[in-house]
Amino acid sequence: MTEKELWKQYLSAHPEDRNKTYEAWCYGSDTPDELAALTASGIKTATASAYAFYAYEKCDLPKAGDFSIILRTDGTALCLIQTERVSVVPFMEVTAEQAYKEGEGDRSLAYWRTVHKKFFTEELAEIHQSFSEDMLVVCEEFRVIFPTGTPA
Repeated sequence: MTEKELWKQYLSAHPEDRNKTYEAWCYGSDTPDELAALTASGIKTATASAYAFYAYEKCDLPKAGDFSIILRTDGTALCLIQTERVSVVPFMEVTAEQAYKEGEGDRSLAYWRTVHKKFFTEELAEIHQSFSEDMLVVCEEFRVIFPTGTPA
């Protein structure tokens, strides 16, 4: 299903949101389809990104109430999420709760830090910036709102 088809199906069930907009995106990682499947299944209810990219690209931060359609790498729309909470914290202040909600690996903070340090280091190099443990991280919590119970 395309993102437009998914949005149309959502709006047919929720016409009150017809004037809303959405962003469609694929996770940036070594395993984006796996993260999308974790999201669709309801295991992954949070994500984190480097604040430096929002500043570099002059983009607004996500905010509570925002809609996003999660895509697989082939462009297939998997599910619609709605942002519930956003916070910006230094890397070393990301909480164990955030790591758990991200649903990856063993869901521990130690795992999260190891994987995200590697990811942020590689990602930041693309814009000629360096990873540091006090760099700002955008922590976003969300819930799947359509369709619910999507098989991954």
